[in-house]
Amino acid sequence: MHFDSLALSDNILKAIKEQGYQTPSPIQAKAIPAVLAGKDVMAAAQTGTGKTAGFTLPILENLLKGLPAKVNQARVLILTPTRELAAQVEASVTTYGKYLSLTSAVVFGGVKINPQMIKLRKGVDILVATPGRLLDLYNQNAIRFEQLEVLVLDEADRMLDMGFIHDIKRIIAKLPKKRQNLMFSATFSDQIRTLAKGIVNQPVEISVSPPNTTTKSVTQWIHPVDKKKKPELLLHLITENRWKQVLVFSKTKHGANKLTRYLSEFGLNAAAIHGNKSQGARTKALAEFKQGTVKILVATDIAARGLDIDQLPHVVNFDLPQVAEDYVHRIGRTGRAGKTGQAISLVSADESKLLKDIERLTQQILERKLVDGFEPTHDLSQSDTVLKPLKPKKPKKPKQPNKFGQGNHGNDSQKKPEKRRKPKNTRNQSRQNTAKSFKGKR
Repeated sequence: MHFDSLALSDNILKAIKEQGYQTPSPIQAKAIPAVLAGKDVMAAAQTGTGKTAGFTLPILENLLKGLPAKVNQARVLILTPTRELAAQVEASVTTYGKYLSLTSAVVFGGVKINPQMIKLRKGVDILVATPGRLLDLYNQNAIRFEQLEVLVLDEADRMLDMGFIHDIKRIIAKLPKKRQNLMFSATFSDQIRTLAKGIVNQPVEISVSPPNTTTKSVTQWIHPVDKKKKPELLLHLITENRWKQVLVFSKTKHGANKLTRYLSEFGLNAAAIHGNKSQGARTKALAEFKQGTVKILVATDIAARGLDIDQLPHVVNFDLPQVAEDYVHRIGRTGRAGKTGQAISLVSADESKLLKDIERLTQQILERKLVDGFEPTHDLSQSDTVLKPLKPKKPKKPKQPNKFGQGNHGNDSQKKPEKRRKPKNTRNQSRQNTAKSFKGKR
């Protein structure tokens, strides 16, 4: 299949060819026809599968048929969990819509709101936004949705993880009921399906890869190491192997800053991105990392969500994620678009349970590789039991009826009789009464 067969206009096809693409990815081949047909879509797709183009291309095509946006109106709303992903999606809209007379804007927190309000004043065909900033703009009458045709929730699972559920519900309550809904998520969890019930209407469900699997183009292994030796080992790996570009995942913002300072002390160009960094600093760090000026980018999970970096060769888990599914998202940053990559995890003994959770989820035992001079005091155990699915818990057996014919069914009649309260110390009370009587006589 070629893009030419997907009923896209010549100007869109021209922009696609300029990016060097000829054939759609699996998610694009399934999603584009459904979106063009005006159907609601629920798609399960990992990052790096081309899902952004899977909805931006047909949306651009459909917008050509309608009227332009009016003052302070948006025809398409795309909600994303992070600033970086919002900027990436808007960049995709600009890239593929460069030969079209359509307008777009991106709004998120961390920057001044006035320039965003000015841009929305004339109205935009496509608005990409993070939930919090969108509500701020709505409350200041900078944006209205009477003309809205399409709602897109991108990385819906991450938005739930980040606690945006209430913001999303408030936003949906302000939208017209008649609209097309597109929901993209890494997995169709129970939470996602519950959320979907109030949004999508008879959706086309698309899944392009088995849930919670890691790509075969990424070689994975772990280096067992004591926790305090992790920074030194990371430095050793980067310098000995002469890695040119490394994305490192840290569990905390403080840890990301500390590791960046450590690497910089040894002459390595490193930068950190996390929630406490200003948007300008995050954008600059990412741009320099892509250009090669910054060799090591240390990121937290939230800040790194949606990062689109071409041909990234190495991903390092300096800390294992608390949620096993995040491991799949992390290493999905490398080995994209037919390229190969390496995912290395530095694992200490206190992370054994996290490691087992990851191995159970991905159904593979990660190879342990000891590094000379960095052998841990406490080695990591290896067990094939992680490849066995967890057995469901057996339901508790109901209690047998007692001699009075009563079972444990939660009835009030079965409550244990209250214990009698001990009588007060009558001896002390008698003394107090005697004392009062004596005082009265005096």
